[in-house]
Amino acid sequence: MGFERLTERERTILQAVVEAYIETAEPTGSRRIVQRYDLDISAATVRNTMADLESKGFLTHPHTSAGRMPTDLAYRYYVDSLMGRRDVSTRQRARIEKELAGLPAVSELEAVVQRAARVLGLLTGELGLSVGPILAEAILLKLDFMPIDSAKALMVLTLGSGVVRTVYVDLPAALPGETLAAVGRAMNERLAGSSLREIHGTLTERLRDIQVADPTAEEFVNIFVESGPEIFEWMLDAEDIHLGNASLLASQPEFHSRARLKALMELTEHRDMLASVLDGRATSGASHITIGAEHEVPELSGLTIITATYQVDQVQGVVGVIGPTRMPYEKILAVVECTSSLVSNLVAH
Repeated sequence: MGFERLTERERTILQAVVEAYIETAEPTGSRRIVQRYDLDISAATVRNTMADLESKGFLTHPHTSAGRMPTDLAYRYYVDSLMGRRDVSTRQRARIEKELAGLPAVSELEAVVQRAARVLGLLTGELGLSVGPILAEAILLKLDFMPIDSAKALMVLTLGSGVVRTVYVDLPAALPGETLAAVGRAMNERLAGSSLREIHGTLTERLRDIQVADPTAEEFVNIFVESGPEIFEWMLDAEDIHLGNASLLASQPEFHSRARLKALMELTEHRDMLASVLDGRATSGASHITIGAEHEVPELSGLTIITATYQVDQVQGVVGVIGPTRMPYEKILAVVECTSSLVSNLVAH
């Protein structure tokens, strides 16, 4: 993102205002900036500089206060150009790992990812979130069919990274378990070892000439070939979004009003909207910080989303937090990135 060029003094004052507002949630005046940051300039000079920053769109002020507060543009400039980078301490990392693992036996990816949303909320005081896993590149290890009744069977897909998906499929007539097992073995010869994306694009070609002895089973295979691409497309598009405890945000000044807190609670119910905002982050392989109006969704104005990617084998997803734009970016980014790394390592090892 391109910014209007700032002088060194403007950068110093802007950083001071942002950090003061993050800490206090109160508009900051020039005298406070001089006293707190021991600047070797007068309060009048700081006041003039703050006025220049306001004219450039970096600061604003409430009508009832002489102090300034950051705009979304200020936070973006701070994140991109002023914020330092930090790592979590050894003690913090150990705590995250302990909280994330929960029970010593919990190492399945989906269980760890769900826990990550709750853990991030507890550690940061924001609304923790996690997405995934995104299954497009997940490798199919095996496929099994289990009879449910005369009209349906359960298809069980065992994927790499310990992920399992189940889907109901239609049967033309009742099929015994051993016949369905034979169909599953025949399909595994054609499909196992490929990614879901590859299977989705080539399913008809792979299964066109498959041989099964039972005529009813053959009819089932034909039905599956016709409907299978839709089944796999659903799995490619599905994004499971997990959220932590939204009430953790209730203590922050931004949510003291009943209306703001109600809007936050309603936001947690709009998983489709959150999925669209988070779309593409998992496969980018990078950390992301989006601020306020950058989301282009009115419900997210005034909020920041920080995420980092985790990856286990070919499976990816993201963990992160949602909170007010007034958040300690440097600290929270470090916690989110550490958590994403631990999700990957905990499951892989």
